[in-house]
Amino acid sequence: MSDIQKEIDQLTDMLLSWQHDYYIEARPSATDAEYDRAFDRLRILEEENPRFRRPDSPTLRVGSDLSSDLPEVSHTVPVLSLDKAYTAEEVISWAGKTSANIDASLDIVVEEKIDGASIVLYYENGILTRGVTRGNGSVGNDVTHNIRTIPSIPLRLSEAVDIAVRGEIYLPLEAFSRINAEQEIPYANPRNLAAGTLRRKKSSEAAGVPLNIFIYEGFFPEGAARNFSGHHELLGFLRHLGFRVNPRLGFFGPRADRDISLEGFDIVSGPLKDLGTYVDSMTALRQNLGYEIDGLVIKVDELDVRDRLGYTGHHPRWAIAYKFDSPEAVSTVIAVDVQVGRTGRITPVARIEPVLIGGSTVSNVTLHNQQYIDLLELAPGDQVAVSKRGDVIPAVERVIEKGDTSLPVWQMPESCPSCGSVLNQRGAHLFCENRRCPDQVQGRINFFVGRDQMDIDNLGSETAAVLVREGKIRGAEDLYTLKAEDLEGLPGFGEKKIALILKGIEASKSRPYQRVLASLGIPDLGQKAAELLIEAGYGNIDSLLAAAEAGETEKLSEIHGMGEKTAASILESMRDPENLRQISLLRDAGLNFEAEEESGENGLAAIFAGQVWCVTGSFEAFKPRSLAMEEVKKRGGRAVGSITGSVTHLLAGEGAGSKLAKAEKLGITVVNEAEFLKILEET
Repeated sequence: MSDIQKEIDQLTDMLLSWQHDYYIEARPSATDAEYDRAFDRLRILEEENPRFRRPDSPTLRVGSDLSSDLPEVSHTVPVLSLDKAYTAEEVISWAGKTSANIDASLDIVVEEKIDGASIVLYYENGILTRGVTRGNGSVGNDVTHNIRTIPSIPLRLSEAVDIAVRGEIYLPLEAFSRINAEQEIPYANPRNLAAGTLRRKKSSEAAGVPLNIFIYEGFFPEGAARNFSGHHELLGFLRHLGFRVNPRLGFFGPRADRDISLEGFDIVSGPLKDLGTYVDSMTALRQNLGYEIDGLVIKVDELDVRDRLGYTGHHPRWAIAYKFDSPEAVSTVIAVDVQVGRTGRITPVARIEPVLIGGSTVSNVTLHNQQYIDLLELAPGDQVAVSKRGDVIPAVERVIEKGDTSLPVWQMPESCPSCGSVLNQRGAHLFCENRRCPDQVQGRINFFVGRDQMDIDNLGSETAAVLVREGKIRGAEDLYTLKAEDLEGLPGFGEKKIALILKGIEASKSRPYQRVLASLGIPDLGQKAAELLIEAGYGNIDSLLAAAEAGETEKLSEIHGMGEKTAASILESMRDPENLRQISLLRDAGLNFEAEEESGENGLAAIFAGQVWCVTGSFEAFKPRSLAMEEVKKRGGRAVGSITGSVTHLLAGEGAGSKLAKAEKLGITVVNEAEFLKILEET
């Protein structure tokens, strides 16, 4: 190693240590002058010797004036939303129901919900490689060039680990006020400014905005947080790695009577009954913080229980967001209508006099169910307080003044307003059980053709409504038997439009199996669940139907992120005669009901095609061990993070533990490192 390279390494390590002390620990260990001298010396050396610049160099934080696009990147970790609660009582109820679902007492952790821009940071061997916005949860924008300018984001971790972390980037209120004071047209709020800064094309501009971050979740390559028993332990490890983690934490449950402590954290603990009091105290504390929070995040602490609870297509079942009071306005209920969803669920909707709330005009407000209406004692003509819960969903909070006092509390109808069928009660909601109900048919078709599903060009909900109304289709499967003559003469359907519609339908036949599966509208089977099933070896519809027929709920629930309830729901739907009929017709129409076989990359033979591999232990040739799974993928195989019945091979290294024992019990082929290397050498 040359003297210049040695000096660059020494300066880099020293500056990174100083940055950590200043931005993470809030305990400066060098004066500004010392820091500036070392920084300038490093910058000069790197400019003269660019080959020695390290990827974690502090000089990369300054930013460049070069323009940069924002390419789209697929996430490799769950980036879902959270279910919502709006009162402390709802939070406590959620905690109780979650415990009941697994028949065990749970510990609950509570964190501040930072009102900022969500980000996922990816590290390889402890080095920051990519920063990606949340996007739609599956795909986000690569903003690495701007992420590197934020001093509190470590470019290199204290350990050479492979990890992805989720966090929230925010702008402190003091900085926001200072920036806004210099603007002719002020920014609306710190969140928007933070999000906009991340998307700037020039990182030199991003570097001029003093953004900060809190990290709150970590994901390892196998999807399991090493040997941590709880989320609070994971937070402690994230802090050890060098991440800035919010020190304020609530801990409630059976273990709270023990001394729950973590270095650098301010933990309030107690029995579960104290959770509501803590929520109230945090709500009051909100006004005194130096940054904005819009609620609290309540999570199950036990990581193994999280695996059992799993996910829906929208949110994890092991976490919920408590949202603070939302903006309110006063309006009058004109009428109450009833909507029929694609699953047959009946939802009452209040039509109110248009009112401005939180920057948008609201005229329709959900009323959830009859219990909610009875609680409000609501009738048409009542003056009501309307909020935008979570600043998004309009809701009637309370009746302020009764209108015509002779009118009784509004009641749900006994029959479906769309088809006239008698409604059935399921839990707190009413359902129309008629699968041929026009509104249900319309809802299912709208879902099927939607942009996030089959994405059929030139066939939106309005066009689909005409086709249903005119009797041309009664289900999504009928789309694929349409001919030009079927559409001729329909209002607004000219020759060009008909050709475009048929072209879009034909093109949709090439959609991948994952998209088709998620578009069937089966409860709990969205894009994420479809991806999990395919990765676990259920790469075609026949394997899934066979699992349903055999009642393999336990086997599916072992898939990391699936959960027993989701598995049971999916398999039950896969036995439903109507779903089976639709699948058969769509398959006959030519849609993809099998995932494409992975082909070998770079000319490699696809020797692992059709195989599902898992890895455990440590290796000489593969550090980190995820590199071994990359070799599997290059040769057409699939790699998963946990042992289930769908796994065909386990690559076992030194120190292999429970995965090896489980694989041997299931009769899975076990391959050691020497055998694996030999296989690779022969291809």
